[in-house]
Amino acid sequence: MADFTEALTEKHIALIAVQPVFFVATAAAEGRINLSPKGYDAFRVLSPTRVAYLDLGGSGNETHAHLAADGRITVMFCNFQQPALILRLYGRGKAVLPQDAEWEALAAHFTLMPGTRQIFDIAVESVQSSCGWGVPFMALEGERETLKKAHRLSDPAQWEAKMAARTRSIDGLPTRPTDRYIAGE
Repeated sequence: MADFTEALTEKHIALIAVQPVFFVATAAAEGRINLSPKGYDAFRVLSPTRVAYLDLGGSGNETHAHLAADGRITVMFCNFQQPALILRLYGRGKAVLPQDAEWEALAAHFTLMPGTRQIFDIAVESVQSSCGWGVPFMALEGERETLKKAHRLSDPAQWEAKMAARTRSIDGLPTRPTDRYIAGE
């Protein structure tokens, strides 16, 4: 049975802190629904009603496009250990890019990684927890370093040009490109 709260509890926050992966779902009025897995040390609980996650350049920018068009976002955590639990955060989000006024304050919560292009800032409107009894036990072997390595080895000018050209989602929705390469750690 699902339980709903209006904000994250201490128990929810403790569960989030130990999860190595989370999933993000967004959609606009038309087009594809986007569902993306996320890893790395990229998620932060800023308050019981506000969370954020660091986003590296990848194959597309659907989350950005959908949030600009609609704002709705769902973040899901599955506990692959004990206790069995699925945690969903429903809210409204926006992309904050390095050129935005809010960047410095928000970026201070993260260790920036090579290829960081934006941070998604999410106002949590509802939290749902459910049993997770059908979720398998799994163990983390380690993070894939491939994405960070590819960004770290990129020529900054070429990376910026590539990101500047990404102004549309796969369904043609507009996005705002980042204006700078971030080398990160």
